[in-house]
Amino acid sequence: MKIGVLSDSHDNIWSLERVLARLADCDALLCLGDICSPFTAAMICDAFRGPIHTVWGNNDGDRRHLGMRFEGSGHATLHGEFGEFCCNGRRIALTHYPHLAKAVASGGCYDLVCHGHNHRRELSQVGPTTVLNPGEVMGRFGLVSCGMYDSAKGIAEIIELGPPRS
Repeated sequence: MKIGVLSDSHDNIWSLERVLARLADCDALLCLGDICSPFTAAMICDAFRGPIHTVWGNNDGDRRHLGMRFEGSGHATLHGEFGEFCCNGRRIALTHYPHLAKAVASGGCYDLVCHGHNHRRELSQVGPTTVLNPGEVMGRFGLVSCGMYDSAKGIAEIIELGPPRS
């Protein structure tokens, strides 16, 4: 199963459109926070029809309406500040925050821990755990990126899509 991973869209719907097109063949999607507006959540839920797992970011202001968009889609789960689930026997955790991701990864209970927040692409190993920060959809630091995880093989990658467009 292929799992798409995105973070920190900050309502850049033009870059988000590119990311969602790149991840369209994935079986599931992780959204690591800072979606920001309910219309962006709706765009994600309309474009991606498989299971979506999402967590809050620090810039997700209208949580009530964001939650209604995700939960109302029928195929998205809003986990709150921290999420966890299993896929193909792989234990996966997601959060927005790097410090929480590193602490969780150090426990060795998960195969994959994903986070965003700092907009910086990172793929590392903490013991048996892969830690993935897909970077940013927004493109604030000059490059739009996302991630993908193959749960059958246990392999994660970062996908760079170039500079943001508006």
